[in-house]
Amino acid sequence: MRYSVITFDLDGTLVDTASEIAEAANRTLVECGLPRQSVEAVSQFIGAGTRQMMQGLLAHVLRDYPGHQLKLDELQMFNRLDYHYSCTAGMDPRPYPGCAESLQRLRAAGVRVACLTNKEHRFAVKVLQAAGLSALLELVIGGDSLPQRKPDPQPVFHILKVLGGEAHRAAHVGDSRTDVQTAKAAGVAAWAVPWGYNAGEPIEASQPDRLFFSLSDIADHALAAKRAHDPHSLSPYGA
Repeated sequence: MRYSVITFDLDGTLVDTASEIAEAANRTLVECGLPRQSVEAVSQFIGAGTRQMMQGLLAHVLRDYPGHQLKLDELQMFNRLDYHYSCTAGMDPRPYPGCAESLQRLRAAGVRVACLTNKEHRFAVKVLQAAGLSALLELVIGGDSLPQRKPDPQPVFHILKVLGGEAHRAAHVGDSRTDVQTAKAAGVAAWAVPWGYNAGEPIEASQPDRLFFSLSDIADHALAAKRAHDPHSLSPYGA
């Protein structure tokens, strides 16, 4: 199988963003009159988008504070969260090992690469720029870029249309059940990584088509498939 398009989730797949997301969430909790939470606690709710993360986290915290009267209503809370995350997004992005190199290898071999995230587009771009990855991705689709978001397959279809790929020659890489469901719904290969944020559930439970233990392994696999399809192809990386 020769892969022409590979899409990557952002948070927990390409970049560890838990600390900056947690800081924005904690600043919002304090303004709601609630205590700060650990990065690990906040991480359990990352993946569906910033506002969805805050809703889940708030419901979790309020279990320990029944009857608590929030100092902010929902609209104010989301507005403050947006403000705080505009300040913290890109503050401490940590690309996972081999991230930039793997994207470079794929691009050099002619594989089209994109980022597909449920994070709002403006925040995704800010994180990718701060992490030094923007130039390595041909397209970034956020949770607010289209009417649909993961796990709906439409964002994958949109990327394939823009980049000129076909589902049977494409793969989506992610760290969560949402990503696996998205890939399978779109008919592309569902590849997963065991790190990141998956609400405490082992990613194997989502039954991805293939599990990779490093981003370099993903590039190795895709480029080996390319060599098998075209053994005479050459690239600066031997693909």
